[in-house]
Amino acid sequence: VQLQASGGGLVQTGGSLRLSCAVSGRTFSSSSVAWFRQRPGKEREFVSGVLWVGGDPKYSESMKGRFTISKDNAQKMVYLQMNGLEPEDTAVYYCAHAPPKTSYYRDYASVSYYKSWGQGTQVTVSS
Repeated sequence: VQLQASGGGLVQTGGSLRLSCAVSGRTFSSSSVAWFRQRPGKEREFVSGVLWVGGDPKYSESMKGRFTISKDNAQKMVYLQMNGLEPEDTAVYYCAHAPPKTSYYRDYASVSYYKSWGQGTQVTVSS
């Protein structure tokens, strides 16, 4: 599976951006996709994730209510709508894919759970 993230850019505090991730290759209904981010000097952290088919979206507590993950299975696209952006949201955002695993509900927020990664897209929020 290959992933291509896009949609990053420079936005002012309080602004919005929508990130897109194009997924190519074979996906299964119980595989999963997610967004992670890596802020300067920090480790990569989970933002949001969802099963390819069905399932409730998962969010990091700090982003719940501001960020929304969605997907278009037919177009094999995954989106991250980000509202109310703050300077602390400045990071490189990555999309990721994991094949079907029985440990999804335990490990979906873990970097090591995901096998395929996109190249990242920079989001910069100015104060």
